[in-house]
Amino acid sequence: MFNPSREQVRRFFCDAWKKHIDRLPLVGAEVTAADIAARHPEYHVLLADADSAVNRDWVPEGGEMNPFLHLSLHLAIHEQVSIDQPPGIRLAFEQLRARMDPHDAEHVLLECLGETIWQAQRNGQAMDAMAYVDAVRRKASLI
Repeated sequence: MFNPSREQVRRFFCDAWKKHIDRLPLVGAEVTAADIAARHPEYHVLLADADSAVNRDWVPEGGEMNPFLHLSLHLAIHEQVSIDQPPGIRLAFEQLRARMDPHDAEHVLLECLGETIWQAQRNGQAMDAMAYVDAVRRKASLI
């Protein structure tokens, strides 16, 4: 299993963004990472300065969302939907996407995934994949 360090994740997104800006070929997950970054103009300045980005900390107590966590969750969701893992996540996403902008639909999944991960960490248990899918389905039925 691939377990990148914080620095590796941050450099991955910064490098993909730089390649995108420089119109260099993107390979593998860089394509998706650059697309996700392009949809987040609020992060463009940060991504353009990899050395600064690697060393910066964002703390929830200060009301800050870690942009690399946000981008990484987008990447995870893209992968989940593409392979329908956990089972049912693709259909739940498509139901949301039928009612809203695809990026906004991804943000609904982000919220549900973040809550599911937080619950697992709080309870010292593995993530409940079905609870995650059910949360997305509930959101889809309300919108």
